This record gives sequence, C-alpha cells and structure tokens, in this order.
Amino acid sequence: MNQIQQNPIQIEEITKILEPMIRRVIREELLRIAKAEPGIFYLDPETPIYKDMETLLQQKTKGHIKLHSHEEVWGE
Repeated sequence: MNQIQQNPIQIEEITKILEPMIRRVIREELLRIAKAEPGIFYLDPETPIYKDMETLLQQKTKGHIKLHSHEEVWGE
C-alpha cells in the first residue's frame, strides 16, 4: 500500500489557501439563507460563530480593528 507523506510546510500552505475560500463559502451561504428566510435567521449565543462575531464587535468598538464594508471587500 502506498502512503503519501505530507510535509508540514505543504499542509500549512494548503491551510492558507483553503481558509479564505472556506470563509467565503460560509459567508455566501449565510447571506443566501438570510435573504431567503429573513425572519428565521438566528445564531445561538453558545455557537463558536456567535462568539467569534461577538469578539469582533468588541474589538471594533474598542477601535482595535477596522471592519471593511461589503463594497470595500467585494467592490459591489
């Protein structure tokens, strides 16, 4: 049986490529769901994504980060 050995550098490079793509797909799917069912979109406060969004809001409020508008990011 042939086994492929993965170099840790290759895995890190793949992660750098995949992470933005995965985030974009999630963002697009969340937007699609929110548009399709505007009255039922709800994030449970115990979910990791809710906690991440809460942390981002706190950092933005304190001026530690600047969030770009949809237009700035996507040029739309």
